[in-house]
Amino acid sequence: MADGDTITVLRDKQQVRIRFYGIDCPEGGQAFSKKAKQFTSDKVFGKVVEVEPVDVDRYGRTVALVAVFRRLVNEELVNAGFAWVYTRYCDRPICERWKVLEQEAREANRGLWADPNPIPPWEFRKKERKGGK
Repeated sequence: MADGDTITVLRDKQQVRIRFYGIDCPEGGQAFSKKAKQFTSDKVFGKVVEVEPVDVDRYGRTVALVAVFRRLVNEELVNAGFAWVYTRYCDRPICERWKVLEQEAREANRGLWADPNPIPPWEFRKKERKGGK
């Protein structure tokens, strides 16, 4: 597993990388990255997952809604405070519900929202590309 929002599944004995649709978890090196990754691992490892493809990203990964026992892991990550709703790419009706869940997690200081100054992963990545400046 790369981070909290990317998993590898076996389909017909082939490994397939799946990027969770509509959310973005902290990157490696960011606060709460390991906890987000562990949360996802606890939800999916060794389980049968339902993958509903939405798109393919520029890295060739399937971007999807991922469910275990009919519960969307994408949504559970937001609700637990381990992911941001990635509003740049989250354009389905369900994203509105996720925005509410994100706000509730913020207000309750759940997960990464306990950090006084959480940095969205897309800003973190931009800084990393510029050499941390």
